[in-house]
Amino acid sequence: MSKLQTKPLAQGHYFDKTFDCKAVRILPGEYFYTEQNLMMTTVLGSCVAACIRDRVRGIGGMNHFLLPDGAGDADSPVSESMRYGAYAMEVLINDLLKAGARREHLEAKVFGGGNVLPGMTSINVGARNARFVLNYLQTDNIPVLVEDLLDIYPRKICFFPHSGKVMVRKLKQNLDNAVLTTEREYQKRLGATLKQAPVSGGDIDLF
Repeated sequence: MSKLQTKPLAQGHYFDKTFDCKAVRILPGEYFYTEQNLMMTTVLGSCVAACIRDRVRGIGGMNHFLLPDGAGDADSPVSESMRYGAYAMEVLINDLLKAGARREHLEAKVFGGGNVLPGMTSINVGARNARFVLNYLQTDNIPVLVEDLLDIYPRKICFFPHSGKVMVRKLKQNLDNAVLTTEREYQKRLGATLKQAPVSGGDIDLF
């Protein structure tokens, strides 16, 4: 964990005019949790986000992490990011509990793991990510109410922890270049050299 930033808490606070509320933008490798009535948002390619909340107290949080293929090889340049996936889940859950959430009240909705890496289908990056997050939550006895995983599209996620509502937009052509650059930089930091497929706006699903 020496190369990882301790507590990579998202700092992208802004006011969202569409939903008329305070919001936090979560970038790859970041997470956020709150007791406030605000929105958390992120864009996922092959990455995964877990939206976890205390259904009684309304305390909730979201993370955004990438688990590139490493096949469990300790010498693999991405093996650290395998550990980072577990760390990203652990730090979010622990901070929720410290904020007053109760483990028996936690519930999750999970998103991402899209197959958006052209020419890399044999590596199955998104499927590995999806499997990881579901297995982790099952082991931690946190029920998964909704899973919108895999498919071929990136997703924009908007999470409202007080209500537990999640809005998902599937992105189908021309994804914003800034998002592509950010995720590529994250992949590079983790030792991955995968390329994202360009995509853009599509239908909205409500979970």
